[in-house]
Amino acid sequence: MALLELDRGEIIARNIGVGCMTTFAGFFSGGIVAVLIAKFVGSMQGCKPVEGLPACNWWVYAGVGAVLGALTLPVLALIRLNRRRSER
Repeated sequence: MALLELDRGEIIARNIGVGCMTTFAGFFSGGIVAVLIAKFVGSMQGCKPVEGLPACNWWVYAGVGAVLGALTLPVLALIRLNRRRSER
């Protein structure tokens, strides 16, 4: 099975597509995981969240987690995608 060789324009288009999709996914998944961490931290500190909220100070954790997820997931995906065939 022969692998297709992509020209420079196709590689750039592929990277933009993958980068945009993984930024979106990383933003939300990072925020959700960070709120879970906030729940654990709050329970260890004995914090009782207000009725209807998931954790104390959840918005701080969600914001930081969303930014970290939006940065790290695309970087990791693009590094993996653009490795040379000899490294695979």
